[in-house]
Amino acid sequence: MKVILRSDITNVGRQGEIKEVSSGFARNYLVPQNLATEATPQNLKIWERERAKLEKQREEVINVAKEVASKMEATEFVAKTKIGKNGKIFGSITASNISKIFEEKGFEINKRDILLPENIKEAGNCEINVRLHPEVVVKIKLSVVDENE
Repeated sequence: MKVILRSDITNVGRQGEIKEVSSGFARNYLVPQNLATEATPQNLKIWERERAKLEKQREEVINVAKEVASKMEATEFVAKTKIGKNGKIFGSITASNISKIFEEKGFEINKRDILLPENIKEAGNCEINVRLHPEVVVKIKLSVVDENE
């Protein structure tokens, strides 16, 4: 089924693109969530009229994401956990844990937008990529320290 994407969707496409997706994905997810409309000739005409307004909204969303990114880069994030004598963490720090740390600092970040190649298992400093928008990915510095310090 061909659809017109009304917003950026990770692993599918960007706003305004016409994509071929499975009919079940379109009918059960994209259309009910107002993320896409079926690419009929009538909907294409409507889309062309709305395109300028939606492009402006998209630019505003990207600018807001860039502002949040600059604030996050300036903020120091610290994860406190139990650490053994050899510097290994008891357990690991996951995207869910990092999401809670961001929330404590006032940033609402979904754990799926925290791009960890693998869970953090050692103390020290590390860099984490966070996707704020499909076009805005920010590198955050996270310090893992012992909770007794």
